[in-house]
Amino acid sequence: MSAFQPKTPQQICENLLLEGKRYNIEHRILPSENAVADRLLSRGNELRDSYEELHDKLHARLPALQAFLGLVLSTAAFWNPEKMQEARAARSDLADLNQQIARKAAELATLLEQRSDLHNTSGFSSNTHYHVCGVIEAASQHHALFQSYVQEKLDALCGQFDLKYWPSLGEFLQELASDAEKAVMEATDPLTAAATAATRPSKADFFKALFAAIEENSAENYGQLPRGLKLSDRTLASLANCALDLGPDDMVDDAYMKRLRQRERNGSK
Repeated sequence: MSAFQPKTPQQICENLLLEGKRYNIEHRILPSENAVADRLLSRGNELRDSYEELHDKLHARLPALQAFLGLVLSTAAFWNPEKMQEARAARSDLADLNQQIARKAAELATLLEQRSDLHNTSGFSSNTHYHVCGVIEAASQHHALFQSYVQEKLDALCGQFDLKYWPSLGEFLQELASDAEKAVMEATDPLTAAATAATRPSKADFFKALFAAIEENSAENYGQLPRGLKLSDRTLASLANCALDLGPDDMVDDAYMKRLRQRERNGSK
């Protein structure tokens, strides 16, 4: 056991940061979180008061203090304004791709129906797929799990019900077109949803994600953080300035936090 035992709130918090960083390095994980930890450690003088408040409100449950610091690291690493700008671009790309899929699938559905009509009326056949079961089986010919568990049952089902019981290939594609056309973009986690709620990226993205992370990890949701955890504007501003490595011209202050919290309470973006 080390002879040195951290005594001050800053020493306790920084020791937790160092322990987390050491774990990540040993397991070769989360280098981006380690980079945030390094920023906090290098700007410890700016965080002394913040560590005092965090320790005062969370020291009774050390896992809560460790959990909160972990949230700061992960939020700054993965939900910072730059990442959320990329997320907004990805959301736009996804919407565009769905519209392209809708158009191309509808076009392909029409072509498939035309080919089917020619097969039935022209006196010629091109010996191509005409049954959805045939497409599924052909696409799964190298899929070991399908071959082991599904193939036999699908064969039986296809043999039991002839072609009139199944959608045509054109109908199958038309459904894909309709599905893509009606697609609604949704974030897959509450932090991304909160951080990208506004149209334009800003430093507020980080705070919105952090607030969502605190809520997700609160006792109400069976997390480590105490119910109704509230931190001062100054502490939140200092944590953001250091975690995001903001320079003198970009730093946020108490007044910024007060305005942001007011907008959040009013539900404006």
